Amino acid sequence: MKLAIITLLLLLPPAYNSKKFFFPETSDTSFVRLTPKKPLNLQAFTLCMRISTELDNQRETILFAYRAQYFDELNVWQENGKFTLYLRSSSDGALFSLPSLSSVPTHLCVTWNSSTGATAFWMNGNSSVQTIYRQGQSVNPAGAIILGQDPDSYLGDFNIYQSFLGNITDVHMWDSVLSAGQIEQLYKKQNNSLSGNVLDWNSLVYKIYGNVINVSADV
Repeated sequence: MKLAIITLLLLLPPAYNSKKFFFPETSDTSFVRLTPKKPLNLQAFTLCMRISTELDNQRETILFAYRAQYFDELNVWQENGKFTLYLRSSSDGALFSLPSLSSVPTHLCVTWNSSTGATAFWMNGNSSVQTIYRQGQSVNPAGAIILGQDPDSYLGDFNIYQSFLGNITDVHMWDSVLSAGQIEQLYKKQNNSLSGNVLDWNSLVYKIYGNVINVSADV
């Protein structure tokens, strides 16, 4: 009987990491810096996270920032009632009309492929219409990944009116475009879903600055 129990435990998939980053107030000082598993030298990517916020969707709100020394390499925003992906730009982005974020957690992904330029947002397992954006470009390494703030310089020049307020969890990133089925598995938190090979929430290396609370509870 003991052998059977041990075998069963070994076959069970690992539990999801239930921590979340809680940003209790808007600020120009509080953020989380993430350390990737490998450099962001990307010709394609899938970025996913689970977000809840009560900020107005017309407000400029940074959701994910990857800043190199001189450029915003990869930023994701909710702004002016839309979601936007910016690559190597702070003005020329790929805009998508989607339901706004709310206090109920939303699973949000964005996919991009340099070879075709195909770009899409995914909300709760459902894809937007694709658009073509930055075909032939790449995302360059040697930058800093930040949650909670938009850095207008490397790790600095934050704006309180663009900062994030609410919860962020389940952050994963891959250096490829996941299939629709894989993204649906992530949304549903199915045990056979993948973990990111660039950012893996289940083994995330990070550092908190300012007033951000690491909450160990299910969202």
